[in-house]
Amino acid sequence: MNVEGLVEQVVSGLGFELVDFETSPKGRLMRVFIDIERGVTVDDCATVSNQLTRVFEVENVDYDRLEVSSPGLDRPLKKLSDFERFTGSDVQVRLRMPIGNQRNFAGVLEGVVDGQVRLRAEKGEVAFPFDEIEKARLVPKF
Repeated sequence: MNVEGLVEQVVSGLGFELVDFETSPKGRLMRVFIDIERGVTVDDCATVSNQLTRVFEVENVDYDRLEVSSPGLDRPLKKLSDFERFTGSDVQVRLRMPIGNQRNFAGVLEGVVDGQVRLRAEKGEVAFPFDEIEKARLVPKF
């Protein structure tokens, strides 16, 4: 059974976006990160948690603990649509393989063009294939 697919179906069915899904090595702990345009409330997390608990019971998904939360101000960017949605935001990006001896980049997200993520960094504009991104997150402004 694809638990992540099940979680995605339940979360999107409730009107939320599944930002990330993590499990512990033995699958005993499940972390679900949700988002919605207006911002996630504690009640939203409780609603999703209750619904997932019911679905997991019906589908016989074995786990010890379920955590549902917002992705936070430093939200991870996982999908290509995230990079399009957050154009103009400050981001940190880590690549799988270095470009010119550099794997970590920080700057303003310029968007996506032909599958290339564009970033305006201190040293000028850089672009890299979406598939080469290991990890990316928003940098919150205070």
